[in-house]
Amino acid sequence: MKKKIPTFETDAEAEAFVAAADLSTFDMSGAQLLRFELKPKDKSINLRLPEQLLEAVRTQAEKDGIPYQRFIRMALEQALRPRKP
Repeated sequence: MKKKIPTFETDAEAEAFVAAADLSTFDMSGAQLLRFELKPKDKSINLRLPEQLLEAVRTQAEKDGIPYQRFIRMALEQALRPRKP
């Protein structure tokens, strides 16, 4: 039986664990794919939204564990992906 991955309080704790641990001995079945944003954000926009929509975006972003502005960027990227016929 594989070991359970511990819970970390900080990114530094997680980095130290990953650097030292043999991850093949741990149960990774509950792992979640994370998306990192590596491209610089060099443009900004102002966008007016109804308060109710902004609150819904913030609530969903919090549930997803990401900042609301990243949530909005991801929604825009998703909307611009080519659709399958």
